[in-house]
Amino acid sequence: MHDHRKLGRELELFGTDPLIGSGLPYWLPDGAAVRHALEEYVRTVERRAGYQHVYSPVLGKRELYEISGHWSHYRDDMFPPMEPGARGAGGEGSEQLVLRPSLCPHHAVIFRSRSRSHRELPLRMAELGGMYRSEPSGVLGGLTRVRAIQLNDAHVFCAPEQVGAEAGAALELIRRAYRALGITPARYRLSLPGPGGKYVASPELWRRSTALLARVLDDSGLPYEAVEGEAAFYGPKIDVQVADGAGRESTLSTVQVDFHQPERFDLHYVGADGARHRPVMVHRSIVGSVERAVAHLIEQHGGVFPAWLAPVQLEVLPVSDDQGAEAGEFARRCAELDLRARVSPPDRGSLGARIRAARLVPYQAVVGAREAAEGTVALRLRDGRRLDPLPAAEVLERVRGLVGAHRTDLWDAAP
Repeated sequence: MHDHRKLGRELELFGTDPLIGSGLPYWLPDGAAVRHALEEYVRTVERRAGYQHVYSPVLGKRELYEISGHWSHYRDDMFPPMEPGARGAGGEGSEQLVLRPSLCPHHAVIFRSRSRSHRELPLRMAELGGMYRSEPSGVLGGLTRVRAIQLNDAHVFCAPEQVGAEAGAALELIRRAYRALGITPARYRLSLPGPGGKYVASPELWRRSTALLARVLDDSGLPYEAVEGEAAFYGPKIDVQVADGAGRESTLSTVQVDFHQPERFDLHYVGADGARHRPVMVHRSIVGSVERAVAHLIEQHGGVFPAWLAPVQLEVLPVSDDQGAEAGEFARRCAELDLRARVSPPDRGSLGARIRAARLVPYQAVVGAREAAEGTVALRLRDGRRLDPLPAAEVLERVRGLVGAHRTDLWDAAP
């Protein structure tokens, strides 16, 4: 069993400091490389699936969250409002600003920024954006429970008859990402309201939303459990649960159907009949919180990340100082192909010692006198396989192909 907090520090991926604050980790270069690779993967997958990316501010007026329902249903998890320095004529604060606890109100406002036609639907809007939660200090830990969150979030604005297809497509995006990340879900959960919770009071909308998500899960053929008390305040959701080495579950990805916020923000589109119609919002997150996703990946893989996620993808090992120039040139060519390479020179120890030090790196490219003379590299794979010397250009082409395809295996047979 791996603890991401311990391993993350040993591998120099992230850290914390009391001066910055609890629940506010910082990312070191290797951790930032993992995070960046994950974020770019998500953006690419979303773009290919027809999502349009936006940016929205991490602050909003309190009124925004009053309209969305977050202020009345979620206020205890939000940071208190701030009053800007500007004062009105009467001496009172002109407005109150809040660190956002969610991105959906901002996306609703973006949708209504101009008139929309039914021809634009489904409109898929995505953002990797910051949000903030006032978590009690006692529950904070590592990357899994933090106060500043980078969320992979998206909202699909669609006609009622499009909801099922969009929710199903979102679930398939999640399943595809898990294959690339090497993640095995613990279970799929249909999260429903429970007694005593703060939920929007609209029984008919809850019934419709629940029926839609149950049908999506049934059509997918995935086994799932219906659990009360785990819904969002505005609607039910499909939660993809993952488990750590101790069997503790957490939610990584979600698909939600929301009839509530389109009504609260008075969203509409012009239908083929020329009349105004209310869209439905499908909330969808492929990997959820980037922090929690990386925490799970650290524990899942024990630091042995898939090659496309690894902080260093190729360790370049000149046998002696005489091959330093060739090793440096090979690393430079890696960088030109967006491969993360690092040269480990002989002054860091014997070749065997340097190979052991790079045991987590997917590819170790050894450059000896023969390889330097012939323009080849002797490739060692992280799983212990040793390949005969190959032309440097071929090694780069094949590694780039595997990394670019987000494969979890390290090598293909010769093409």
